[in-house]
Amino acid sequence: MTGPGAAAGDQADTGRLTATLGARTRSMVFGTAEPAAIDGELELLTTIDLAHVVMLAERELLPVRDAAELLRHVTRLRENGFKELHHRPMPRGLYMMYENHLVSVLGPEAGGRLHTGRSRNDIKATTAAIRLREELAELLGQTLRLHAVLLCRARAYRDVVMPVYTHFQPAMPVTYGYYLVGVATALGRDIGALRHTLAELDRCPLGAGAVSGTDLPIDPARTAELLGFAVPAAHAMDAVASRDTALRAVAGAAGVGLTLSRLATDLQLWSTQEFGFVEFPERLVGGSSAMPQKRNAFLLEHVKGRAGAAIGAWAGAAASMKSTPFTNSIEVGTEAVSDVWDALSGTVESVLLTQVLVSGGRPVPERMAARAEEGFVTATVVANRLVRQGMPFRTAHHLVGTAVRRAVESGSTRLSDADLSAGGVPSLDEVTAEHRYGGGPGVFDASFDAERRTLVDHAEWMRGRRESWAVARRKLDEAVVELLAGPKGSERP
Repeated sequence: MTGPGAAAGDQADTGRLTATLGARTRSMVFGTAEPAAIDGELELLTTIDLAHVVMLAERELLPVRDAAELLRHVTRLRENGFKELHHRPMPRGLYMMYENHLVSVLGPEAGGRLHTGRSRNDIKATTAAIRLREELAELLGQTLRLHAVLLCRARAYRDVVMPVYTHFQPAMPVTYGYYLVGVATALGRDIGALRHTLAELDRCPLGAGAVSGTDLPIDPARTAELLGFAVPAAHAMDAVASRDTALRAVAGAAGVGLTLSRLATDLQLWSTQEFGFVEFPERLVGGSSAMPQKRNAFLLEHVKGRAGAAIGAWAGAAASMKSTPFTNSIEVGTEAVSDVWDALSGTVESVLLTQVLVSGGRPVPERMAARAEEGFVTATVVANRLVRQGMPFRTAHHLVGTAVRRAVESGSTRLSDADLSAGGVPSLDEVTAEHRYGGGPGVFDASFDAERRTLVDHAEWMRGRRESWAVARRKLDEAVVELLAGPKGSERP
């Protein structure tokens, strides 16, 4: 059956318009109906349709018989992988091609009712929100796993003493475990930013219509519930005009990428032959096509490089959104978010790489300790011990600096007790244990426990979110089954 304007699978006649874009222009702005290009979007679109049809039937805006026909056919399309829609012409985009298919199969009385009380604008905003929710949940979940890996390795290596560097020069003694807790602490803030952004996706745009809601008595709270949102949109114009949450999502991904890039820079430097602080197993390194001796920790370079994609995606999205009208806009809703998805998935891959690199990398305690000794990293503590004896710090600083210079000139890597009056030069273990103030390695347990509590809090929140989405999916499935099992002979209006 065909309805008005449905012509040979290529509906150009909209009533107002009788022609459409040329083939090449269509492919540039709408894409093509290739399976890889449309199936994911159709999965989201039809999920929204199921919830919308249930709501329309419950509000008596759609006869139960028509609702059942729509639900039955949409469910069959989903079960068959949307094969009926593959390679079809899309003169006005994917949604209109899909709706035209429903009209041609079910007729205008059923297929033509699906779009009641909504617009492509609020549909698109809702698909973007659901997809963003899924992508952010994956990124947040994997980043939480990395956070756990960092803490696990930190606990294992809490006593492996190493020098920490400032300006690429040995500065103070810490432990490798202490370093990893520091990275975990920074990553915890990145996780907090992702969590905040994910929490923003509690409002469902469906029901906002084209830009100002609708006069039809729809129930946006019901569709929000069935789609896993807490509440419907509070303001229709904002719901379709804004993609700032997508911008914050990619900013959050960039934050994760930046933190991981700094960790990767340290690990790559420390795994060089010159440092020899960290070793990676053969499964995490690569060779050279030309130089047989090479053992390259090349995965770290992927981690560092992928941070740039997220940063670039944020800059591109912000530039596209800048100075656009505050209403539904292709620049904002389509062009600005086009690179967000690759940036999010790329950051997930970076996180996955870092998980195996942190878990697989092993410190070399002897090398770390030797470099700490050679770097005179106990010098500040020696000066501070003189301060405790009543010497002004600047005087102590000068005295110890002179002792270091004399040791270097004599070819020694240790301070001479004879040059000092501080009761001897402390060991590396003593120094790390004594740094108990200001968050130093001497209070490892406190910083570790605080970060573990942060991890547990974020993980429990994420678990609750996933459970709420699972409940919504069950409610939607049950509502669809109930309508399909209902009376089939309802009167059409």
